[in-house]
Amino acid sequence: MKKNPIRKSLENRSVAILFDKTSTRTRFSFDVGVYQLGGHPIVVDSGKSQMGKKESYQDTGAVLSRFVDAVVWRTGAHQNLHDMAETATVPIVNALCDDFHPCQILADLLTIKEKKGELKGLKAVYLGDGANNMANSYMLGFATAGVDITIAAPEGFQPEQRFVDRAQARADETGATLKVIGTPDVAGADIVITDTWVSMGMDADRDTSALTPFQVDEALMATADKDAIFMHCLPAYRGFEVSAGVIDGPQSVVFDEAENRLHAQKALLEWLSLNNR
Repeated sequence: MKKNPIRKSLENRSVAILFDKTSTRTRFSFDVGVYQLGGHPIVVDSGKSQMGKKESYQDTGAVLSRFVDAVVWRTGAHQNLHDMAETATVPIVNALCDDFHPCQILADLLTIKEKKGELKGLKAVYLGDGANNMANSYMLGFATAGVDITIAAPEGFQPEQRFVDRAQARADETGATLKVIGTPDVAGADIVITDTWVSMGMDADRDTSALTPFQVDEALMATADKDAIFMHCLPAYRGFEVSAGVIDGPQSVVFDEAENRLHAQKALLEWLSLNNR
């Protein structure tokens, strides 16, 4: 996909790209990606449509299926996607919801593959707010890929048990290990990851002081493997979840990671198109 970015797999096809939440990387990467595959992206902000207001998500799915060849949707409740998929006859792609961010995980796994040459058996540690959609996605996605994943988060910021159980089932299948710990321990980690402490749609005034010891700084990175990489899905807040020295330092791969959103999502759309999903 990177070597031959301009393709015709979506030629004469249209993709609806719907946003209930603000976006930079998701919007640009899907919009550009559809163009590069020869398709026509139709970007709509939810405030400018009847979705979920005067029209149900089920009806919207049925109608959009008559117009477009796929729907990419950045929404709130995960159930919204299920509701639209009930009646849609075209693929519905989760571009982010309150529970998961699967397209980001595809990009992250691609980035790790490029940097490390393998996935299975690598050790990843995610630090900070373990109760958000990124932590859920890392548990599920990395366990599926055979990457050992540890969520390091203080009490009150750890993932819901239902997400842990789901990821553990995948880990049991692939041989990966899954841990949830309450200390900022990255000893021997190949991949160190964090995310913003206040996720989109959350209370900006909530007390995050318990997360301060989980900041990824130079001292913490020094305890990881000497060839460890640092990842962050962005946007980042330097001086909070990560120090400027780490995110702007030689171990950071955050901008390669961001670029890979484009390539991973194009591969997904092309796969859906070629397999008539």
